[in-house]
Amino acid sequence: MGFFSKFRKKSPWILHYNTGGCNGCDIEILSALAPRYDIERFGMLNRGNPKQADILLVTGPVTKNCKDVLRRLYLEMAEPKVVVAMGACAHGGGIFRDFYHVENGVNNIIPVDVWIPGCAPRVEALIDGMVEAIEIWQQKSKEKEYLRDHENIIKTLGVEDDD
Repeated sequence: MGFFSKFRKKSPWILHYNTGGCNGCDIEILSALAPRYDIERFGMLNRGNPKQADILLVTGPVTKNCKDVLRRLYLEMAEPKVVVAMGACAHGGGIFRDFYHVENGVNNIIPVDVWIPGCAPRVEALIDGMVEAIEIWQQKSKEKEYLRDHENIIKTLGVEDDD
């Protein structure tokens, strides 16, 4: 199966959330959406609604004001979902680390599946991270489908768990 045929099967939608910071990562995301890199050719669309999104792309250090919003966005997303933390600020606070209003990393608030290092990461690193996120998302989709099929078989057979 070729590189492009993988992405024709599934097209995950991205929810981007900036938790504060310098917006350097956001500029790289806009570059990825522009015609030169055109990340949408892989089927990835930037959506503003967490109920439609499959991948949560977080940039910036998590501030105390954004902490609850980030957690709520994560909980509103349907399963399976993947969280991508982009940049040094999202990883551990970056240059804002240990400030009075910073929580020092996305993983202190929600679980992170993919890390994209850098300050600000290059567009190529963003695309590589999103490709990795898609692979994780597809694996989680297969696991969810397997569990759903397993539950249907158990219901059909009338077998009850002894938990």
